[in-house]
Amino acid sequence: MLELLIDSRVITLHGLLVFTGLAIYVIGSRIRHQRRHPSAAVAWVVSLALAPEFALPLYLLFGSRKVARRDTGLLVPAPAAAGTGHVAPDTRTAFHQLADAMGLPPVASYRQLHIHDDGQQALDALRALVLQARHTLDLCTFLVGNDALGREITELLEQRAQAGVRVRVLVDGVGIYLGGRIDLRRLRAAGVQAALFVSPFRSILPGRTNLRNHRKLVIADGCRAWAGGRNLAAEYFVGDDSLLRHKSPWIDLSFTFAGALAYQAQQRFDQDWAFATGQARVDTPAHGPVEGEPGAPVAQLVASGPDQLDDTLHVLLVSSCFSARRRILAVSPYFVPDPVLLMALTLAARRGLDVELVLPRRSNHRLADWARHAALRELTAAGGRVWLVPAMLHGKAVVFDDDLALAGSANLDERSLFLNYELMFAFHDRSSVNGFAGWITRQRMGAELYRGDRPGLLREMLEGLVRWLAFQL
Repeated sequence: MLELLIDSRVITLHGLLVFTGLAIYVIGSRIRHQRRHPSAAVAWVVSLALAPEFALPLYLLFGSRKVARRDTGLLVPAPAAAGTGHVAPDTRTAFHQLADAMGLPPVASYRQLHIHDDGQQALDALRALVLQARHTLDLCTFLVGNDALGREITELLEQRAQAGVRVRVLVDGVGIYLGGRIDLRRLRAAGVQAALFVSPFRSILPGRTNLRNHRKLVIADGCRAWAGGRNLAAEYFVGDDSLLRHKSPWIDLSFTFAGALAYQAQQRFDQDWAFATGQARVDTPAHGPVEGEPGAPVAQLVASGPDQLDDTLHVLLVSSCFSARRRILAVSPYFVPDPVLLMALTLAARRGLDVELVLPRRSNHRLADWARHAALRELTAAGGRVWLVPAMLHGKAVVFDDDLALAGSANLDERSLFLNYELMFAFHDRSSVNGFAGWITRQRMGAELYRGDRPGLLREMLEGLVRWLAFQL
């Protein structure tokens, strides 16, 4: 009798935990717009039903992928640049209409776009931007390496702060440990304002621990910007051949520009800084020309992540795949797309478009390499071509026809598209678009064509398990 009573209580407690976990999941998903893909939803529901004692705490820590922010207003051009970014009604595309519908910033003019050919050019441009700053200098990155390059950049920041420039540095709360943990106390002692974007050891708010800031951006005086996919560590630029360590340089993509688009990037940094520090947002003024000229090229800042109601970049990528008429050219270190984006790419290939994807033969994340093969086999079977570069390739860009180039920090995997805070720039000028297309095409030189052989049952099961565990949640 006693055993039955104990079993009854255990079953009742288990049932209560199951009910509570599923209720939290359903109500939270509806109220907070936590749209998930079917496999992720099934994984959470099954886990909460079978093992709520373990799954519920994990869900409370990692299950949320949207975070409400107090300041979600539109970014607008600087007062002096109002009206300089304009798209004629007869040239508005589905991309512009979708961007407007999702509340993205309006197009903004830019000038002096320079796409860096290699890591040395990127480093020279970064040094120049830092040294040219006279009033404000803001830097956002996922990580800063505790190596020769990381130390050089932090020393430059300290020098600019001691010269009277207001310097702010925003590093991701997890990325700072992956880079070797730079000394923020030293930066602060030199006058640099340094902050972590959601430290996992200080924030216990639901979902924030798993949502990382992957944006890379440096802005000088609110009117000149350096952006792309490079973190501030040696391997992202020229490598490190010191006696203590050896880091071969990666191939990466970054670029600089000036004008109203740079001021929009400044406003985005101001929003992220306010969120990370808990301070009220204060807009940084532009200390330089941001007004455009008639006929100047225009671009759009595309912020994607938990602070956006929609999955902005994913929506724009899928829509652009269906709108493309001639080519889709993409480069990414990792390719683990969700089923919708993969379907859009494969259908574009089946429609006869030239769909080409450039990847590293072997990336720095072995799980990503394992997980990508199913998608690569499907894309190549549809007529797409995949090129594997011998070196580690970390650039991120997608080109559609001659009308649109998306470049910035986002990878073509589900963590970037649905969980990370990312920052891309959408260029519409034909010359700029072809500049990014040319950069991608040059990386393809010397690459080998991917040929997806049909896997055995065991390998196919392992690939599926990696995708399910590592990229869906």
